[in-house]
Amino acid sequence: MITTTTRQHQLRQHLPGRTTARRASSVEHQAALAARLTARDKWLLALLFEHRVLTSAQIQDAAFPSSRSTRQRLRELYLWRAVSRFQPFRQLGSAPMHYVLGPAGAAVLAAGHGLEVKDLGYRHDRAIAIAHNQRLAHTVGVGDFFTSLIARSRRGDPVRRGEGVTAWWSESRCARHFGDLVIPDAYGRWRSATGELEFFLEYDTGSESLPKVARKLLAYARLADSTGIATPVLFWLPTSRREAGARSALARIHGDLDQTGDVPVATAAADLLDSATACPSPADEVWLPLNAKSSKRTSPRYELGELTRAWPTVAPAAASDLDDTIAPTSGQAVAYRLPPPAPVPPDATPTRTRRPES
Repeated sequence: MITTTTRQHQLRQHLPGRTTARRASSVEHQAALAARLTARDKWLLALLFEHRVLTSAQIQDAAFPSSRSTRQRLRELYLWRAVSRFQPFRQLGSAPMHYVLGPAGAAVLAAGHGLEVKDLGYRHDRAIAIAHNQRLAHTVGVGDFFTSLIARSRRGDPVRRGEGVTAWWSESRCARHFGDLVIPDAYGRWRSATGELEFFLEYDTGSESLPKVARKLLAYARLADSTGIATPVLFWLPTSRREAGARSALARIHGDLDQTGDVPVATAAADLLDSATACPSPADEVWLPLNAKSSKRTSPRYELGELTRAWPTVAPAAASDLDDTIAPTSGQAVAYRLPPPAPVPPDATPTRTRRPES
């Protein structure tokens, strides 16, 4: 009736609120999540546990087709407390939303491996504390490096199909395996038409002195001597000017090694990427091997996959038993003992099944 005017907002559906912390740890909530979380959601939870924090843009590059679908799904995961989020302060503009593993997500992840949450070494306050960590920019930068590679393989040139990241280990996992000798920022493998390249990543933000950056080669030389495996070390620097200074410092240390071939080194700078391309990534032709021999190439820089040609004596990447989970004994904490998640997400679960045609 005209005397009872209906407001437009009264016709809208009530927006669901976020699940409370008490309810998120309940059996009922865990049972409800069983019908809501897809294989891609669970993969994302494992990725957040492995790498601590990812931005919304990185998650989109790694797993989603558009920003709209990314925002919608992340909002649902946030409301279910599968993930938590924060937005760092910036003096200019606004930072993207940063996501970490939430308490309900940790419970799902632990249950999937037959563990208790405490066995993961997970605590929600520690997970969200990375928002105030001085290494936040460094951690996010390493994530940018690998998610841009994943985005290239998902959305790149069809001619380059077959390229992709086949391994991505976090700094924590590297510390568990190699920490007595060296702690790389990440370990990765990149598959291309020329073969598979495994590498250690040193991600430089410009905060360390160049001599300190170069001295890391001594630790990698000890690792190569201990394992008998020559693994390339890639240095990613913010500017080409800093790259030039780093190459001078690296050349001095590298030249004094007993076996220079045991530590292949290449450098690249972020400002060498062409932002006008569809998917600028470290897979582009930006890598310059250290002490590279003259060749008939028109450009001294290599694509990431072509670095295998710069080091013909380096053995091809082989399958590693380090990917296997270490079985814990009774009562033993197994923090970072889960197998590394696959860098590429599983296929998206269709939300609607098409009826067969009659």
